[in-house]
Amino acid sequence: MNRATTNPSIEAGVGAGNELTRDNGTDAPAVHLHAVTYTYAGSEAPALEDVTLDVHPRERLGILGPNGGGKSTLLKLVLGLLEPQRGEIRVFGLAPAQARAAGYIGYVPQRARIEQAFPLSVREAVTLGASWRLSPLRRVPRDRRLIVDRVLRLVGAADYAHRPIGELSGGQAQRAMIARALAARPRLLVLDEPTVGIDAAGQHKFAELLATVHREMGVTILVVSHDLRAIVAGCDRVACLSRRLHSHTAPNGLTPQVLAELFSHDVAGVLGGVHVHAHAADDCGSCGPAHSVVVVEKGRSERGRV
Repeated sequence: MNRATTNPSIEAGVGAGNELTRDNGTDAPAVHLHAVTYTYAGSEAPALEDVTLDVHPRERLGILGPNGGGKSTLLKLVLGLLEPQRGEIRVFGLAPAQARAAGYIGYVPQRARIEQAFPLSVREAVTLGASWRLSPLRRVPRDRRLIVDRVLRLVGAADYAHRPIGELSGGQAQRAMIARALAARPRLLVLDEPTVGIDAAGQHKFAELLATVHREMGVTILVVSHDLRAIVAGCDRVACLSRRLHSHTAPNGLTPQVLAELFSHDVAGVLGGVHVHAHAADDCGSCGPAHSVVVVEKGRSERGRV
């Protein structure tokens, strides 16, 4: 297992990515799900049904879907917080709870949870991530302090490391929590709705940040979001989830029809059962911007832009 040392490259903060990630010596998929189904107690319909998906090592995968589509359930299953009633889940060849206990998974929660859970300075929170297996009575060793300095610089949080996390902007807090997760040297970085409360410019910077983290540290990245921009800008591949897995493709393979069907769950909450037909504007000779036709179960049709 590679461990961080006092190598000058780490102190300089460049070219040290491989020394900051764990390696369990296996070629297994980073995340493997096979025929996974999960139903909450008291619910008739499953939250996830027959989901099969592999995430390759060092891949950046986005999980895109509507609210209530099963994204949070999938995340909890990958983290080992829930166990499926049917199917199999492995993280680097281990059961999710084992992988989490081994330090292979770094988790970045939503911003609202960040502010409630961390009344600490940025540096204190990141140091906790770097020293998670050490006794609280033991002084943080120098190699761990070097890791803290490196990840703070890597995510661009060094200038406000002394400030309380609860006082930061959305983008700053997100960088701080990514640094905290990276300080534990995970092999898989899981981010839950990372762009909530961040404007379009901030989302662009976030995508650049993920690209930097991926390049410098070589971690596998799993982003769970309902925000299309956040997924497309920072991922190699996209899995579209609405209870079932609808598609997994490169971002440029997200057709209007795939997206329309995926988010018809949200429309159905207003109009009832729906089927959505959508296509690009270039494929339509009679209209301008891209649009969709929403067909309601009762037989009434309405047209609306997408």
